[in-house]
Parts: sequence; C-alpha cells; structure tokens
Amino acid sequence: MSEDTHPSSTHPPLPPTTEDDRASWLRLLRSRRVGPSTFYRLLAEHGSAQAALAALPDVAAAAGVTDYSPCPEGVVGAELKAARAAGAHMICVGDPAYPPLLQQISDAPPILWAIGDPAVLTRTAPMLALVGARNASSLGLRTARSLATDLGARGHVIVSGLARGIDTAAHLACLDSGTVAIMAGGVDVLYPAENARLADDIARSGIRLSEQPMGLIPQARHFPRRNRIISGVAQAIIVIEAAAKSGSLITARAALDQGRDVLAVPGHPFDARAAGCNMLIRDGATLVRNADDVVELLPCETASVRTAEPKGDALPEPAPPTPRSLQETAALHSQILSRLGPSPLAEDQLIRDLGASAGQVTPVLTDLELDGRIRRQPGGLLSRV
Repeated sequence: MSEDTHPSSTHPPLPPTTEDDRASWLRLLRSRRVGPSTFYRLLAEHGSAQAALAALPDVAAAAGVTDYSPCPEGVVGAELKAARAAGAHMICVGDPAYPPLLQQISDAPPILWAIGDPAVLTRTAPMLALVGARNASSLGLRTARSLATDLGARGHVIVSGLARGIDTAAHLACLDSGTVAIMAGGVDVLYPAENARLADDIARSGIRLSEQPMGLIPQARHFPRRNRIISGVAQAIIVIEAAAKSGSLITARAALDQGRDVLAVPGHPFDARAAGCNMLIRDGATLVRNADDVVELLPCETASVRTAEPKGDALPEPAPPTPRSLQETAALHSQILSRLGPSPLAEDQLIRDLGASAGQVTPVLTDLELDGRIRRQPGGLLSRV
C-alpha cells in the first residue's frame, strides 16, 4: 500500500460531528502507510472512518502488505489526552475554521492540531506567507519586520514557520495584528527552544498549527511537509534571503505547484544568502521592495475567497486529476524510481519516458521528494537518493 497525492474528490468530506468520529478520523490518519490522499480515498470508498479502519487490512493485503493492522486505539487515546493537556484543539478538513485555501491543495492535511485563536484563520483579507534564511543578515531582518508590520496593518495575517531568522522577525512584527506559525513537529513542541516565548505569544494573539502527532520532535524529513502547509494556507509567498539550496526554495516550489504567487526580495549578487531569491526573480518571481508591491499583485477578489464563485471572465477551475488505485500508485512509484539513478535526468524527459501526463507525475515526484527518495537539482533535473 502506498500513499497517493491525488484526492478522490475535489470536495472535502463532511467533518466528523462526534468525539468518537473525530477519534476514528485520527486513528485512520495515524495508521501505517495512510497519508492525506489515501485517507480521503478510503473515506470516499467506505463512507466513514470506522468502515475504512475495518477494511484497511484487506486493502493493505491487496496492495501486497501483509500482517497489517490499523493504529491501536490506545495510541490515539494518548494523543487526545496530550492535546487536552496542551490546550490544543482539532481542526478537521471541512470545519469552518479550516484554512480555506489549504483545503484546495491536493494533499491537504485531514486534521490540524491548533493552539491559539482560530479566528485569525477566517479573516477576509488573504493570508500571506513570509519565509527566508535562518542566518539572515541585519538588512534581511529589517526587511522582514518592515514587510510584516506594513502588511499586518493592512489586515493581512502573516504566516511563517517559527524558525530562526526571517521567520522569527516576521512573527514578532505582527503579534498584535495576528500571525500563524506552521510547525514541523507537534504543535506542543516548542522548536527551536529559543523561540518558546514567541510561541507562547503567538498562541495568545494568533495561532500555532501542525498536522503532526502531539509530542513529535521535528526531524529533517518533517520540514518539507511543513513547508507545503505554509504555502498552502497563503495567497502568496514572499521570500527574503534564501540560499540556492534551502528550505525556503522548497516552500517556493510548493507554492508554484499549488498555484500561489511567489514574490522575492532581491539581494546582492555576491551574497550567498540572496542567491535563491535572485534565482527566483530570474525565473519569473515578482520582485518585491515594499508592502505596496505585494498588495498590487493580489487579485481584487481574494478577500472573498471562501465564498467566491466563477463570474465574468474568471478562469474556470482546473479539472480534478483522475483518481488512481493504490496498486496503480505503487506501480508509478516503482517506474519512476527504476528510471532514476545517481546521474541527473531532466524531469520533462522522465515524464516522456513514462508516457504519462505531467499532472499525474508531478505530484508523485513531490511525494517521493518529501519521502527523501529522490532529489531535485538545479535546471529541472532529478536524481535518486
């Protein structure tokens, strides 16, 4: 059984209405080899999380996984108890508090743990992500503070990742206006430790979010998945000081895949911390000098994104990808990995070799990258890890 990045429907499932239903959702999601899209497909195929849990061993056996059992009830009970102790509440996809733009991405987290005020997630002005280098320069930090302050004053909620450097500066600048911290580990795990006080302040005036289990200590593999949520909740992402190979560029790539606007603050060509931003601008990202540059880019209708319907000459919604079975997904994973080796191969060449559409292959490549099985290199090249 393998994780697929295509949801089975463009419409989110109805959120659970009872505590037992919520526990079943959590148990299904925490079961081995069940990621977001497999979760959605199982829910659609079986009608409820309880029915999906009962069917999981047979589904796993059909995909070649033997001796499979769902997540034990005791594990979920312990997580729910830890959440109550930390003051965290569960936000399920489809709930009114669930970020509306995040709900549109192909691998939207079915469940988010939240500590803080969920009202910041439902403001009319679009949320904006601001990310950048951990070892930021003093100029980069001043730029982050200035942009976050000005955009917050205009009603925008600033989203970032609670990391050192640019993230910290952005959060600090808009504590009064509202900020969202997307965490790589458990929502109750304050990382890095030096930002523990900032995390507490965010919980009082904004909100902390995580898809990870309570108490999880973040590791390197968790940050790319965190980054897709940072870009997923926002209308646009602003990058300040990012090296040529950095987590901020992973976030920018996720933003492009999700159809978000990518903006970047230029830097000196000799400063390695600005190399990623300069590359983004070279490749078509919007150059940003101040808050006016950001606001001018935002569509006029983004404020009504939650209830907006196509009208006038608005572009139609893209057609949903064709759902694939678990076996088909596993086969595509194997085909991709068999064609990749340590020598880089162009992504478009790989797609041609597979005889599949880019819409089918690209999400699976992202999945494999997040799993640490393939590596993206400059120039649209891919290699196997």
